[in-house]
Amino acid sequence: MVAQPETTIRPLTAADVDAYRALRLEALNDSPEAFSASPVDESTLRDQDMAARCAPALPGLTLGAFQNETLIGMAAYIPNGGIKTRHKAKMVSVYLKPDWRKSGLGRALVEGIIAHAREQQVILQCNATMHNLPARRLYHALGFVPFGVERDAMVIDGRGFDEELLMLDLRQEASAQ
Repeated sequence: MVAQPETTIRPLTAADVDAYRALRLEALNDSPEAFSASPVDESTLRDQDMAARCAPALPGLTLGAFQNETLIGMAAYIPNGGIKTRHKAKMVSVYLKPDWRKSGLGRALVEGIIAHAREQQVILQCNATMHNLPARRLYHALGFVPFGVERDAMVIDGRGFDEELLMLDLRQEASAQ
């Protein structure tokens, strides 16, 4: 019997910033069409800006998936702070290293963000590039519904990428309980 590596999911802290930066840059290089930022954009961020993304003030949250002590995946929750928009939040930066895809960890990261959003009683929004079928299937399976398509949401090397805009209304669940 082969021993399985230990995997855990937990909120990232300031101590994780170097691993977060490395994984973020890997994600942007590995899947450029899945992120609106580019490696050039991210490489110019100051350390304190990267730390604020890694370990944001609550109710913001970045979850990390770890194999033993190695960060292999992430997903973030960004609340809207404005009076008129604080009923909404975004799930962003969902990424899992290629060797770990189809392991269930990506789903667990997204479910962790959904659980956090449910506590905040918000509409959780996310985007997925139209050709990113695995992400879109996962989001749909977890209850996200499309509310639009943004044409040419990104342009990479002259090629436009459309994004499906998705939402999961977690306010209804809270009021029904």
